[in-house]
Amino acid sequence: MTVTTSARRRIGMSGAAVAVAGALTNGLGYLVPVLGARQLGPGDLGALATVLAIAAIAGVPGVGLQIAVAIHRARTPGAASGRIGWLTAAVCAGAMVVLTPVASALLDLPPAVTLLLAVYTGAVVVAGRWLGELQGDERFLRLALGMAVLAVCRYGGLIAGLLLGAGLTGSVLAGTAVALLIPPVLAHLARSRVDAPGGHGITARQVLTACSATLAMLVVSYADLILVRHLLPADASGGYAVGAVLTKGALWAPQVVTVLALPRLAQGNRRALMVALGLVAGCGAVLVAASAFAGGLAFRLAGGADYVGLGRYAPVFAATGALYALVFVLVNAQVAAGARWPSAPLWAATVGLIVVAEWVVPHTFTAILWCAVGTAAVALALTALATRRGGARPAP
Repeated sequence: MTVTTSARRRIGMSGAAVAVAGALTNGLGYLVPVLGARQLGPGDLGALATVLAIAAIAGVPGVGLQIAVAIHRARTPGAASGRIGWLTAAVCAGAMVVLTPVASALLDLPPAVTLLLAVYTGAVVVAGRWLGELQGDERFLRLALGMAVLAVCRYGGLIAGLLLGAGLTGSVLAGTAVALLIPPVLAHLARSRVDAPGGHGITARQVLTACSATLAMLVVSYADLILVRHLLPADASGGYAVGAVLTKGALWAPQVVTVLALPRLAQGNRRALMVALGLVAGCGAVLVAASAFAGGLAFRLAGGADYVGLGRYAPVFAATGALYALVFVLVNAQVAAGARWPSAPLWAATVGLIVVAEWVVPHTFTAILWCAVGTAAVALALTALATRRGGARPAP
């Protein structure tokens, strides 16, 4: 009885700490577009939302790196991950540099902004190495502190730039400068556990599988936000950016559940998957119901009084995020089970969204919003089917 009570208390404390760190991450992340809505005009607000979406997508390999490292550490305590962490960060930053001309032309972004994003991306991605080690070792209190450090360094500079009226480019410059503090601080935080002698390191294939799955998840969940920048006028894209804050809130609010469950999923614990899905589904239902009753207030808090009229769309934005939160749990379960192509259903859903939004439905706010929630439902169905077929057994 004493052991059980102690274990529950430890899990509760760990969950609370990670939840607080996740709330800080989400809060600071939401504060950036909220401040942008008050400091920038509609055109620059849409550009800021696009920058944040690109940064989120480009930084997703960091999440994939964390997942891969955590799974490997859960199975092989002390496994090395340093070299693969730096390599992943370098590849992501280099890709941003190569894509700078394309992003600048298609999305009407200053070249300096996309180049700064390359440096910013590298600093954020490499953090996944140390966070994954802490998560796989189930050092959740230190993991929570690491998540908080990442959140403050990732968004603090952007927030300061907006508050000081530095504009789009100046704010991204400030954000990049502060983000460079991430690697040394996290390396110091995770220093107490050294790699075990003789333990085999994580392979590039493991990281690529996790990165591909996580990237696909984030691409499909952010694709609508990028599409509206391309397809809609500046005013409409700015309003959609405010609504997307609700989507991301419903997506990331139950993040703590997946964080705590992942080491158990790596060990093939089917019950952990069922509990995680139940908790995430319950959280999503509460958020959708709340947005239905207070949609106008949600839009006022997210973007100001100018966007209150869009409150009737709040439940749709929240439902989109809630569906993707379930997808995220299933994607993690597939990666932990050693699935070969866990990202395939998500890429298929992304292609479907692009085709429908570009060439089938009218280029309106409402049409793209309903395309987004429909895509989320399709992605959930396809991922659930793949998970059921593949089971939840860890790879050998």
